[in-house]
Amino acid sequence: MSIRPTTKSRRVVAAASIAAALALVVTGCGGDDGGSAKAPETPSSAESSEGDKGAAEDTAAGDKVDPNVKLAEIKGQNDLLLVVNEVKRDSGGFVTVQGVIKNDGDTPVNPAAWAGNESVIVRKNLNSVGGATLVDKAGKKRYYILRDTDGRCLCTTGIRPVQPGKSIPVFMQFPAPPDTSTEVDFSIPTFTTTSLKISG
Repeated sequence: MSIRPTTKSRRVVAAASIAAALALVVTGCGGDDGGSAKAPETPSSAESSEGDKGAAEDTAAGDKVDPNVKLAEIKGQNDLLLVVNEVKRDSGGFVTVQGVIKNDGDTPVNPAAWAGNESVIVRKNLNSVGGATLVDKAGKKRYYILRDTDGRCLCTTGIRPVQPGKSIPVFMQFPAPPDTSTEVDFSIPTFTTTSLKISG
């Protein structure tokens, strides 16, 4: 029995497979944005250098806020600026503060101090905004960021040094003051204290 026909048929099948694969590659590289075969884009080196955004976005809570809404602008050390976009009372008994920290200076800023000096927060939440607090002056009570059973704060963590000209989104979740308290003093280490109105 000759093996030549079998070898030939294998070559035909292999050639057909290669042609089909090439057709898929051509389809995937097409300019039609609506096609599902389009491969995901790999971030450029400039985009990946903005790693200070990545960690914050991974832990962001709730819906995205409107960046055009500026409830407060809080100055910090080393030419930092915290723009507060939302202070919202949630139905579950929380108050969520969301904003953006911008580096308007010429040098990178390490976020280590923002975790505060409480040992549990610092140990479990390195490079976070876990040191933030709310003070209800009417009720004479200070509120710290909520934590889960493992001691991790309900806030942005894993923040990388903020590069000059860059910004990072941040969020912090606190126990809600009584409904009668609609204004609180907000503070975070290395930034000035400011009053914020609670919505919702």
